[in-house]
Amino acid sequence: MKNSYEVFIKNEEYDNLMSEIEKLIKEVRDTFNKNPELDKLIQDLNTLTECFGKSSSGYSAAGSIGKGLKNGNKIIHIPDGLEEYGDYIKSDVNSKWIKWQVTGKEYLDISCKCYFCTTDITSKKEKVLKVSEEYDSKYIEHLNKVMDVFNNLKLYFTDETNKKISEITQSISGLSSEHINYLKLIKSQVNILLERFNELKNLSFFSLKDVDEIIEKIKRYRIELDFLPNLNTGFTEEKIGKINNSLNDLINKAGILKGKINKQKSLILKRIEKYKKEINNFLKYAGYKYEVNIESKNNEYKMVFKHKDCCKELNNANLYLSYGEKNAFALILFMYETLNKKPDLVILDDPISSFDKNKKYAIINKLFKGENSFRNNTVLMLTHDFDPIVDMVKNFRYKFNEIKTNAYFISNKNGEIIEKEICYYDIKTFIEIVKENILRLDNNINKLIYLRRLYEINDSKGLEWNLLSNLFHKRKEPITDKKINGIKKEVLMEYNEIEEATYKIKEFINDFDYDTELDRLLSNEILINAYIESKNNYEKLQIFRVIKNENSSNDIIKKFVNETYHVDNDYLFQLNPFDYEIIPDYIIEECDNDLIDSGFSIEERSCILV
Repeated sequence: MKNSYEVFIKNEEYDNLMSEIEKLIKEVRDTFNKNPELDKLIQDLNTLTECFGKSSSGYSAAGSIGKGLKNGNKIIHIPDGLEEYGDYIKSDVNSKWIKWQVTGKEYLDISCKCYFCTTDITSKKEKVLKVSEEYDSKYIEHLNKVMDVFNNLKLYFTDETNKKISEITQSISGLSSEHINYLKLIKSQVNILLERFNELKNLSFFSLKDVDEIIEKIKRYRIELDFLPNLNTGFTEEKIGKINNSLNDLINKAGILKGKINKQKSLILKRIEKYKKEINNFLKYAGYKYEVNIESKNNEYKMVFKHKDCCKELNNANLYLSYGEKNAFALILFMYETLNKKPDLVILDDPISSFDKNKKYAIINKLFKGENSFRNNTVLMLTHDFDPIVDMVKNFRYKFNEIKTNAYFISNKNGEIIEKEICYYDIKTFIEIVKENILRLDNNINKLIYLRRLYEINDSKGLEWNLLSNLFHKRKEPITDKKINGIKKEVLMEYNEIEEATYKIKEFINDFDYDTELDRLLSNEILINAYIESKNNYEKLQIFRVIKNENSSNDIIKKFVNETYHVDNDYLFQLNPFDYEIIPDYIIEECDNDLIDSGFSIEERSCILV
């Protein structure tokens, strides 16, 4: 997680403590921030070290010193025969002049006249060419860079050091091994000074948080010029003295500083342990074999991810985590990040539908339970999944009371969005819904459909279930399966079997009569009227199945009818489809069209766009 520091560590208390620590070390930092001379010194010292090039030995022939001084200083020691070019060679724009002069060489073969003033240069052509043989613009640039930086730093070098630097940079013969060793000695002292400057410019809580002895650590930041002999001048001492004095003042506040740092460390550790425990508990209870830690790296706090069976840090989640694992972890991190931003409204769009049932409760519990969760936020969660509704409104409502859950079923009815509240008593078992609808429905067709399913869910596929099955297959003479001589055969139900089945069905529908109900099912007029007068889409769909006897040519309807037929048993708890429009209007529109195409006359319906 890129912003782990802001999400898990940084809060108001942290900021206040950090501000107090910053005030204590402010004087040291201000020594740099309010001193442009020190900034210029650091810039020049960095330029000097760059002139040595990149090499593990501390010196590279490819650096500006190597390229500018290896053949001697030809700005001071102009080669014989080129003295009259001295004003150009020693000018501030000498490298540009050399480049211009060398580039112009290609025009010499065009004419014997000067390409600048057109005077005859036949006798001087050899001398003109010698300039490019002795000089090139890059050599001059490197030499200028070296001379300029040593000149800028001469006040920081001792007189003896400046004398030797002059001997080296003005040498006619170029660099010797002794010269290089001497310059490397200067560089080593410059590097020490730069390292100390860098530490002091970045002095902060992070550079002191792991130090037991604050005073000793601050003392080690002091710059001791006695051990940097090439830089030990009065001018350098004046600049360095301001830094050392600010450190001495900080030492006097060391006790207070240490107290603030320890308090901040304690706060950070407490927050790390808190969030680490929360996230790892979630991963554990959700069944994910991963764990996290929040570690300090490069003055930052970052979350690291590991598998329980491997100590290796997982830097790329895409290589190790499954789609579901990534989504679950991302959802929880989103929660923490969102809490940190403190929005007025959080919208979760179907956050858990794709997860296994055993993961869903763990995720919902993490999102809405506990101190660090959405429980005190206004959250709109849209979902096709009924599991969280059952958990939060029905099964574990006592656990979710503190978050003031309001659940609504949203449907699109003729293009109008309708909200219907879902309360505790609206969530029922399938058996409760079946028994309730058998009592409340007006026509026996839907009552019998529900009764048949009641027998199925109770695994009571006896005579009564068999009789209803015959009825919905519109058989005038009910049949049943029986084994005759060990062979399963379809035979007519016996009179006493029909009577026994009828008796049991009448326990729920007291006016049931097989022949009467069969006549209704065989009458398209009765079925169509029942379809038109149905009070909800679910009832229409069930009657449609009876009319078409499950033989619709419309693949959309067939698929949805079959899914609806089986979905009733997917959940232990459900909403009553006669109270909540669980069947979308576009499915009923397809049913209407299918019936019309089959020659049935039904009430015209307006086109519904969903």
